[in-house]
Amino acid sequence: MMSAKPALARPAARGWRDPLLWALAALAALLVALPYSTPLFKALFPAIQRPLYLQEPFAQLLWQHCKLVGISSGIAVLAGTLAGIAITRHAGRAFESVVQALVSMGQTFPPVAVLAVAVPVVGFGELPALIALALYGTLPVLHSTMAGLQAVPVAVRQSAQGMGMSPWQRLYKVEAPLALPVWLAGVRASVIINIGTAAIASTVGAKTLGSPIIVGLSGFNTAYVLQGALLVGMLAIVVDMGFERLARAVAWET
Repeated sequence: MMSAKPALARPAARGWRDPLLWALAALAALLVALPYSTPLFKALFPAIQRPLYLQEPFAQLLWQHCKLVGISSGIAVLAGTLAGIAITRHAGRAFESVVQALVSMGQTFPPVAVLAVAVPVVGFGELPALIALALYGTLPVLHSTMAGLQAVPVAVRQSAQGMGMSPWQRLYKVEAPLALPVWLAGVRASVIINIGTAAIASTVGAKTLGSPIIVGLSGFNTAYVLQGALLVGMLAIVVDMGFERLARAVAWET
């Protein structure tokens, strides 16, 4: 009975030392504390009359930022994964250079330029931001899908074929599980890129954590910029740690 207590205490102790837990706590603390931090920012920036961003609640901006990133990243992951699978199949290899060129163009054009082109067509708001972010996030997923599938050993493919598996069975049961860690690394890069890039969506009327940054830059209010940047940076850290945890779990399973 005496030895059971330390054993039960170890998981709790490990939980308190979890970096992801502390990062989440820091993000939550920022959301709670920022609306009451006027004295702090007034002391840091005494020349600014309104040092605290009050146009929208920070929690609402965080939710809208996450929604925009989630939808655009979902589109990018789906498009990049399907394109990567298609051009690694025998029938699609002839289109590899074309697909890569098209997706690379989306990555080459700055998101601001995509927004400038999309706004006259679809108007202001979240839609042009979704288009820009989806285009910008597709390339890392495409490359990681291709790299993961192409890294599957030929002997493994031949063994699966010798067992009588169909091409889709080989993809689903053999190739995809082996390519999963590499694919996940590309998804991780795509999402993190979109978290930072989504801040510029506020230039076309979308409400994100970039709103304090854009308003601060246009009004020479460094306090606003700092508040938005703190939240965007903390959100990126939390999501990156979450992907790191997921990558370790995937590596363990495979």
